[in-house]
Amino acid sequence: MTNGKTTTIADVMTKSVISVDASITVNEAAKMMEDAKVGAVIVMENNSPVGIVTDRDFSVKVVAHAYQITEPVKQIMSSPLFSINSDEPIRIAADLMHDRGIRKLPVIDNGKVVGIVTATDIVNLLAVSVEEDMRDMYFHSVAKIYTNYSPYN
Repeated sequence: MTNGKTTTIADVMTKSVISVDASITVNEAAKMMEDAKVGAVIVMENNSPVGIVTDRDFSVKVVAHAYQITEPVKQIMSSPLFSINSDEPIRIAADLMHDRGIRKLPVIDNGKVVGIVTATDIVNLLAVSVEEDMRDMYFHSVAKIYTNYSPYN
């Protein structure tokens, strides 16, 4: 079992992250995401993370706005890139996700992408928590992340 008050981003993040150069095409990025079975890639320029492309970017920007699949992925990335350090408490990630309306958050230490934490990671943390921590995390973190999706708001 985990302790919700001391759990850090490093404890729950996914360490394998795919990064792509900003110049690759939208189609190439989509194929990479499909092959790797991931919902996001980090976009890099000059070895620095500058944006993120999520599966939602494809539906909203490519399909709804009719971007060509031959466009550079930089055209559809979400930027500026919001990120977090691996030693931060999970609550900080939940707050940032809520405040920015995002569900995937790159983890960057010393300018290097070391992982990604998602809303699903936070929900999965609840499954291995003691009841008191679970209640605490739910009311502080999960409720904030999913507040916009609740039929009760």
